[in-house]
Amino acid sequence: MNITIVGVGLIGGSIGIRLKEAQFGNKIIGVEKNEANAKKALHLGLVDEIQSLDDAITSSRIIILTVPVDAIMHLLPSILDKVTNQVVIDMGSTKSNILRLIADHPNRGRYIAAHPMAGTEYSGPEAAISNLYKDKVMVYVEAFKTDEDAFELADSLTEQLEMKTTFMTAEEHDMHTAYVSHISHLTSFALALTVLEKEKSQGRIFELAGSGFESTVRLAKSSPDMWTPIFKQNRGNVLEVLEEHIKQLQNLYTKLDKEDYEGLHKLIKKSNKIKRIIR
Repeated sequence: MNITIVGVGLIGGSIGIRLKEAQFGNKIIGVEKNEANAKKALHLGLVDEIQSLDDAITSSRIIILTVPVDAIMHLLPSILDKVTNQVVIDMGSTKSNILRLIADHPNRGRYIAAHPMAGTEYSGPEAAISNLYKDKVMVYVEAFKTDEDAFELADSLTEQLEMKTTFMTAEEHDMHTAYVSHISHLTSFALALTVLEKEKSQGRIFELAGSGFESTVRLAKSSPDMWTPIFKQNRGNVLEVLEEHIKQLQNLYTKLDKEDYEGLHKLIKKSNKIKRIIR
C-alpha cells in the first residue's frame, strides 16, 4: 500500500516521518510543486520519492492533502474524478466550503474530511517533526458520508499518528476552530504589527522582550500563504469571533482609561476562568 502526501511541509512532512517510523505503508510518495521543497523532503527522508500528482494517484491507496485550503478547493474535485478504490483525506483547517464543493461528487464516499489539531509556527519541510500529532485530536467532519472501508483505512492512519479522535459537522468545526485557533493567530499577527510599528521609533524595544512576549506573539511567524486562505474560507466565523475580541479589548481599554481599577480587576479575574479549559 503506497501513501501519497500532497504538500510536504510541516503538516505533510510530519505525517511522512511518523508513517515511515511506524512502517505503515510500503512507500511514502510526495507531491510538491515547489522544487526546492521537494528536494528537501527527499533529503530529510520525509518521503521515499517525489511523483507527479497523476502518477501518485494511480500508484497510491491513500492520498493525503496537506496543502493550503484554497489549493485543496482547486485540487480536490479533479482528484476525486480520478480515483476508484483510493481514499482521499483532506486535512485542511476549514471544511464548510470544501464539503459543499464536492457534496454531489459521484466519488464522495472515497473522501474523508479530517483536521489534525496540531501544528507549530514554523513551515516548510525542515519544520516537520515525528511527534507533532502524538496525543493531539483529529477531527472527522461529516464522516458518516464516507464509505465504511474508506473511513476505517483513514482511521487506521490516524491511529499510527497516535491521535485522539472526535466527530463534528462542518458548521461546528469551522465555528470552534475560529474560536480556538484562528483568533489566536489573528491576535498574534495584530500584536506583532503593533510592536513592529512602535519599534520604528523605539528601536530598543525588543531588548525587553521576554518569554511572555515570545509565547504570545510566536504565532505571528506562521505562514501567510497558509493563513490568508484559512481566513478567507472561514470569513464569517472569523469576523464574528474578531468582533467579540475587539469588544473585550474595548472593555479593557475603557476600564483603564477611566481609571476603573476595580472593574479592571474583575475583568482579569473573570478571564482567569480559562484555567477550567487549559492548564
